[in-house]
Amino acid sequence: MDHSQQLRDKKISTLLWRFSIPAIVGMLVNALYNIVDRIYVGQGVGSLGIAGITVSFPYMMLMMSFGMLVGMGSTALVSIKLGERKKDDAELTLGNTLTLMIIISLVLSVFGLIFLKPVLIISGASETILPYAMDYLHIILIGGIFMGVGFGMNNIIRAEGNPRIAMATMLIGALLNSVLDPLFIFVFGWGIKGAAIATILSQLVSAIWVFRYFLSGKSTLHFHFKNLRLNPSVVSRIFLIGIAPFVLQMGATLLYVILNKSLHLYGGDTAISVMGIINSINMLILMPIFGINQGAQPIIGYNYGAQQFDRVKETLRIASLAATGVVIIGFLFIMGFPQGFIQLFNKTDQNLISMGVKALRIFLLMLPLVGFQIVGIGYFFAVGKAKEAMFLSLIRQLLVLIPLVVILPRFFGLIGIFAAGPLSDAIAFVLTTLLLGIEFKNLDQKHLESFEKMNMEVS
Repeated sequence: MDHSQQLRDKKISTLLWRFSIPAIVGMLVNALYNIVDRIYVGQGVGSLGIAGITVSFPYMMLMMSFGMLVGMGSTALVSIKLGERKKDDAELTLGNTLTLMIIISLVLSVFGLIFLKPVLIISGASETILPYAMDYLHIILIGGIFMGVGFGMNNIIRAEGNPRIAMATMLIGALLNSVLDPLFIFVFGWGIKGAAIATILSQLVSAIWVFRYFLSGKSTLHFHFKNLRLNPSVVSRIFLIGIAPFVLQMGATLLYVILNKSLHLYGGDTAISVMGIINSINMLILMPIFGINQGAQPIIGYNYGAQQFDRVKETLRIASLAATGVVIIGFLFIMGFPQGFIQLFNKTDQNLISMGVKALRIFLLMLPLVGFQIVGIGYFFAVGKAKEAMFLSLIRQLLVLIPLVVILPRFFGLIGIFAAGPLSDAIAFVLTTLLLGIEFKNLDQKHLESFEKMNMEVS
């Protein structure tokens, strides 16, 4: 049984387990890029170093937004094309994805290097934070193409039905980063620059690993030079499908810019450092959810393309239950040991620790609801329903959370900023539930029509 055929024939629970576990491990390890950077920088440089990475993060997220536009869009398209047994179209998508990622990564890196200081000031950097942020982001941008290409192509490895290789890509890079960080920061004494150098070297190795896989002859899809030439119809389809995760990440980028500015206004540099720590902890909890989501995506996309709607529903149900279970466990640990989580990043700054404990408990209050919402957005994305996925993406970050971040602190100060998180999570959960309820009815109708058509053909 080839990699793609198993998506149609194997038991859903077994298949989701097989696909999700490598994706979960890979996403968790991938999260270590930022988490390990902040932990080592926090211990070796201090809270201002954490703040420097935090204000650099919006532009890094901007780059990731375009990576998701192409990478996630092509992942869904490849899964659907393989489900339709159109391998040539899937390989055309593969070639176009590589070309797009190279072009976009280079443009964003050059732009960021030219306008480095204004970009960081817009992102909320104060005069005290700016030197740390410039040292960090300057080096990250030099290696931006490695991040873009590695991320974009690795998603296609998962889409063609080989999650273990996709996991290995992230595992190799993140483990290398974990080794190089303390070496460069503490042994060589490079400080925050050392963290950035460790990151881009690790991403370079990951990108090389991805190319090695596609050129080894072991992949289902293969590179053909003719497919590197951009095809307008393929590019438009990638963008149409990928617009949902792109908007989600762009919303997150705008959110972090506004957050940083509000945090500095109401809480100073320490508040920015606290939010950087909260984001890292939140990322640690949510990465398994993204792993489950990525594991479910090719199963949903393939079976939707093959009109196996009962398998689509079952995959969505199991993935939602698994995601909710994971976030509840994470929530219990965070609420039970908030001080321990904060002290991972800095053990000496008592103001940072005190503010961080309070903020962590407030901002992640509705964390148990987030797993279902992420899987719900992932479903609409996987079946190519960009409008629904975009709407749900916009609701939490652009249409709800950003207004709350602007309005609430005017009445409640710094606490209002932290309270905006759980309020937006609750609203997004309700709307995701409503839309998925409608979609389940549509799937039932399509399944019935498919069954009746099959009976007519038999008779």
